[in-house]
Amino acid sequence: MLIVAKESDLRLPRSRTTRFEGEAYGSGVSFFHVDNAPGQGPDAHVHPYSETWVVLEGVAHIRTADGETYGEPGDVVVVGAGTPHAFRAVGPDTLRMLCIHASPRIEQEFLDDEDAADAAVVFDTETVR
Repeated sequence: MLIVAKESDLRLPRSRTTRFEGEAYGSGVSFFHVDNAPGQGPDAHVHPYSETWVVLEGVAHIRTADGETYGEPGDVVVVGAGTPHAFRAVGPDTLRMLCIHASPRIEQEFLDDEDAADAAVVFDTETVR
């Protein structure tokens, strides 16, 4: 079996980011191909499986319930199943990152403001490092 998914078919509405859910293509993994301007990124959320990020360009400021770090081009960052997390593109450059979900379907639950604050995964506006 050989299947090609066109990026234009995977792009999220009003976004530069694409979303691939493997189940529809016979794949056991899913991913987001992130293309975020400085300051952009998802709010605090959690997955029932691990998520692996490969930073391609730019810098990601990553916060989890276990701590925080910065991911730079070439870095691979893994967030364990059930770990609340969020990230933001920081610095002057666009963040391009592959967010690989160890599941044929993307399952994510966004945290409410109180739970996100309790897990220390809240961001104020941040565009420079």
